[in-house]
Amino acid sequence: MIELGVNIDHVATLRQARRTWEPDPVWAAVEAHLGGADGITVHLREDRRHINDSDVRKLRELTQVKLNLEMGATDEMVGIACALKPEMAMLVPEGRNEVTTEGGLDVLSQEARLKEVIARLADAGIMTSVFIDADVAQIEAAARIGARVCEVHTGPYAHAFHDAGRDVESPAVVAELAKVATAGEAIRALGMRFNAGHALNYYNVQPIARLPGVRELHIGHAIVSRSVFTGLRAAVGEMKRLMREAAGSVR
Repeated sequence: MIELGVNIDHVATLRQARRTWEPDPVWAAVEAHLGGADGITVHLREDRRHINDSDVRKLRELTQVKLNLEMGATDEMVGIACALKPEMAMLVPEGRNEVTTEGGLDVLSQEARLKEVIARLADAGIMTSVFIDADVAQIEAAARIGARVCEVHTGPYAHAFHDAGRDVESPAVVAELAKVATAGEAIRALGMRFNAGHALNYYNVQPIARLPGVRELHIGHAIVSRSVFTGLRAAVGEMKRLMREAAGSVR
């Protein structure tokens, strides 16, 4: 059954706007869990622009929901992950000047380094995911380095969907959706778990949720944005309903 991982980074972004103690990401994680989230995702960035070390530690200690730690493949982050032992660590590219993650991780160009990182995480009992573009060569490289999960970058699909006026039958949207579907088939054929995420929202999520074999979607900004008006528990519940409805329609 398809699962939802809720990214709560932007709860911390709101807190950091005033350099205060609220809203608390741990409280957000509890509300998301009560709303139906199967997991919580946070990105501990090198510059600690939103989520910080204390947040990750408290999430690990105080919540009872699966934790996915997004991280750069640095020695510092690997050390933090090995100490905290999240259920999953997702390796992502990271740039100081980017607003959010831009593009997938280039596994091909750094296979040796990433294989070493994944081995260290595996030795600590942590499942490792890689956030990659819908590119078969990158997927094959992910299998070679020992990744157990590939999360396909859905940003190009989401942007095409928006640019086409939310017309799911437009050629650009159909083409981008087909790329994600093909990537998912390749991931599953190589024995890895097929996850997806980035820029998904309440309007574009269902075509992705209908793809064969997709196990988990990671969604953050859209849910946190809607929660300003509805509350986080309700916002998570509505996203989960849309996903389950779409996944249940696949025959």
